[in-house]
Amino acid sequence: HPNIFWATTALVTALIVGASLRKIVELRAGGGVVAEDLGARLVRGDTGDPVQRRLLNVVEEMAIAASVPVPAVYVLESRAMNALAAGYLPSSASLVVTRGALLALDRDELQGVIGHEFSHILNGDMRLNTRLVGFLHGLFLLSELGRILGPGRANDDGVRRGGVLGLAGLAIFAIGLVGLVTGRLLQAAVARQRERLADASSVQFTRQSRGLRNALVKVGAHKVGSRLDHYGIDRVSHMLFASAGVLDFATHPPLAERIRALDPSFSTKEFGHMRHLLD
Repeated sequence: HPNIFWATTALVTALIVGASLRKIVELRAGGGVVAEDLGARLVRGDTGDPVQRRLLNVVEEMAIAASVPVPAVYVLESRAMNALAAGYLPSSASLVVTRGALLALDRDELQGVIGHEFSHILNGDMRLNTRLVGFLHGLFLLSELGRILGPGRANDDGVRRGGVLGLAGLAIFAIGLVGLVTGRLLQAAVARQRERLADASSVQFTRQSRGLRNALVKVGAHKVGSRLDHYGIDRVSHMLFASAGVLDFATHPPLAERIRALDPSFSTKEFGHMRHLLD
């Protein structure tokens, strides 16, 4: 049925292009759009939460040292250890840090992570990464929709989906898999080398490598690690401090490789030792 084939192709193409254009326009409002899409909450200056207060202090210190406006700061309620910077310009940038990172990292380690994200802001990576989010939004739309509807997902009442709706979700995810794979390959091509540069720049900002080095060790030793369970995480995986672990096509260098660039004496046995300390 060629007519059905071409009509379906045109519909899917229009959906992908339309979704991407809409997201590109939305992102002009600043990095807060990305943060709020992930469900992160803005940290206000009068916060009474001690770990959030420490985060604000570190971000403000880093902004002063880098001579850029203080970005909006968001916290994502997740046990994972991760972070990202989003926005087109430093004046509209936003930083997102997970609750898991705030609880597991000491001040020097948090500085290392924030220094990494400030490197993305200052080196222009953030602008490129945010644009890529807009372009990839359409490609990832079908796979994300299929993941939401697919079997195993719980609805608002806590009942896991199945039957016709679950099978429909599985079919939609399969159709969107091509776009998902293509998008992930694009992310890997853009992000991998820039992550190495951001690690090196963090050492320049903080004037010591120990904090970032230990933060990366903790990510590798943590039970949840850097994996984020969110239906929209695929489109921002190239922006994250560490790999989200969802259909990863090496958007980030391996953790051990990043750590050895900072400390050539590092051994992977240290992951096990740190795991006992975190427990």
